[in-house]
Amino acid sequence: MILQAVRRKLASGGVEDFSFAEIAADARIAERTVYRHFPTREALLGAFWSWMQTQAPAETEPSGPAPSQPPTAAFRPMRILLATDAWEPQVNGVVRTLTRVVSEMREMGHVVEVISPNQFKTFPLPTYPEIKLALGAYERVQERFKQFEPEAIHVATEGPIGLAARRICVEWRLPFTTSYHTKFPEYISARLPVPVSAGYAYMRWFHGPSGRLMVATPTMRDELARHGFRNISPWARGVDTVLFRPRKAGEPDVFEGLARPIWLNVGRIAVEKNIEAFARLDLPGTKVIVGDGPQRAELAGKYPEVVFTGAKHGEELAATYACADVFVFPSLTETFGLVILEAMAAGTPVAAYPAPGPIDIIPGSNAGVLAPTPTEGLREACLEALKLDRKLVRAYAETFSWRVCAEEFVRNLQPYPEPEKTKLWRRLRRLTRLRRKPQAV
Repeated sequence: MILQAVRRKLASGGVEDFSFAEIAADARIAERTVYRHFPTREALLGAFWSWMQTQAPAETEPSGPAPSQPPTAAFRPMRILLATDAWEPQVNGVVRTLTRVVSEMREMGHVVEVISPNQFKTFPLPTYPEIKLALGAYERVQERFKQFEPEAIHVATEGPIGLAARRICVEWRLPFTTSYHTKFPEYISARLPVPVSAGYAYMRWFHGPSGRLMVATPTMRDELARHGFRNISPWARGVDTVLFRPRKAGEPDVFEGLARPIWLNVGRIAVEKNIEAFARLDLPGTKVIVGDGPQRAELAGKYPEVVFTGAKHGEELAATYACADVFVFPSLTETFGLVILEAMAAGTPVAAYPAPGPIDIIPGSNAGVLAPTPTEGLREACLEALKLDRKLVRAYAETFSWRVCAEEFVRNLQPYPEPEKTKLWRRLRRLTRLRRKPQAV
């Protein structure tokens, strides 16, 4: 209805010659309904052009002069604020995703402000000492909002910084989006006597006011929908196919001296990652676990035949993927599993349980094999994966692009409508000046 009204308006005038009030009147709906679905003109026009491409030719040719196609919201430069408790120097899939998307958005012309733990006093998260949590975040995050005056806001995590940003958005009635990176309820339940239902109650509360909740896979979308989440939107992932690539002739074998085949796992060594399911598999050759975490010492003592290398990064990690024979992914609590794509980009096939992430990436890919159930058949999947063509594995990984990932992220954002945005930041600047005057006196 709204897009048809846009088509009628554009058929009788130029791209710049319409207002939301006119579109609402033509569609016979309230103006706020148009704003709720399309917060900016760019979002409305971008959706319109995408819709036009799906229509039959007879329907898409207006009687008047054809308007020139404007840039979509994904390509119009915006001031984007990202609030996240996961950032460098943490090493995990969430951080790799966010840092790469920020880099891509800046290359696209967007101005991106990141609020992260390294800008605050922090304390280590119990059992996760490498994860630092910000102290006293609210007031400083509030100041960053005022200084940057964002057009679009994304709250990426549910920690102290995410909570502060969410609170500000709710109090100031700013539209914002969130994303679901970690199966937080399952992680907490695996470590503490807290029911999974309590974790989901918190997550529903946190993401409830979000205009869009971004998720990486259809399986994760369906799972969250069953738990009562709403406004769920897809957000694909990418992989660095330059860094992660197949091993070239003449390059050294990082596993030289170890019995083949090499079965590799990369990630945090913690109970929620189900690493022990891999460590106890009866497989020929050598099992190698790359990473660190609270369960490393326990598993190393329990499985002395497994090689634990510690964490690796950059070229060293890329070479590790490329020299392995099969990448084994036993986790049942992921929302995606970026390491799967990194292994595939190196040409290394993947064996995994049919859990969110693997079940969305592997079927029909010729790049991996799924076990028949979430508890059995991983050994057989490993042996089958060993037979896959590494060239086909690499070719599949090349279909995942960080630029496409960033563009989809930007399209999912919910920018503040122009008139309201200008009034809000002007009012906040005035209030800030008034508060400072008594201090100056």
